[in-house]
Amino acid sequence: MILAHIANFAHTSSLALFLQEAAPEAGGFTVLGMLKNMGWIDLVVVAILFIMSIWSLAVMIDRALYFSAARKQSREFAPRVAGALKDGRLDEAIKIADRSKKSHLAAVVTSGLQEFRSYGSGGAITEEQIESSKRALERSEAITHAQLKRGLGSLATIGSTAPFMGLFGTVVGILHAFQTIASSKSTGIGAVAGGISEALVTTAFGLLVAIPAVMCFNYFTNKLEAFDVEMDNSSSELMDYFVKQSQR
Repeated sequence: MILAHIANFAHTSSLALFLQEAAPEAGGFTVLGMLKNMGWIDLVVVAILFIMSIWSLAVMIDRALYFSAARKQSREFAPRVAGALKDGRLDEAIKIADRSKKSHLAAVVTSGLQEFRSYGSGGAITEEQIESSKRALERSEAITHAQLKRGLGSLATIGSTAPFMGLFGTVVGILHAFQTIASSKSTGIGAVAGGISEALVTTAFGLLVAIPAVMCFNYFTNKLEAFDVEMDNSSSELMDYFVKQSQR
């Protein structure tokens, strides 16, 4: 029983000593307090991560709006242009496509229709005319794919580098904290608690920037793959239409 009381007293005394040593640093456990105590390298890392976060947020908003508009306009465009082509109204189909500026399907179909019409509406449809329209569709697909993909590379870069930037800031901060301890010859956990907590801020910030960037990159990449399939299908269907027209 006496030994248990002695052990309990020793544990309580150790806890009190820790709190007493850490108390002077408790006032610095705020964002502003930590930033004030950071070295210039850590501050540069935080500034770079902040720029990364703003850039990734801008890309996310831009791609979300662009993909949403492309999806909406393509859903309206597809049945209307299909009806116009079924009735043989090529000029009307091109006009419908021109009104859907953000539709990925309209961009591809317009290119093929314009190339097909450039040979003239009179006379027999030649194999050269069909091949030329096919090449126009392929070029338009590549251009539209690049437009849809714009900005996703920066999301991938931010998602992969932000954690390492934060880890670099943490390593530098911990080294700075231990150098301060060595120069002041302080002892106890309270002497390093503040410095380590400030150093870990950069790692937390790096993860905070990287995780949304990676998640959005994967989401938009899946959307882009779906758009590529839709453009391939539209090109194939349009080529079938051209072949059927040549056999009439």
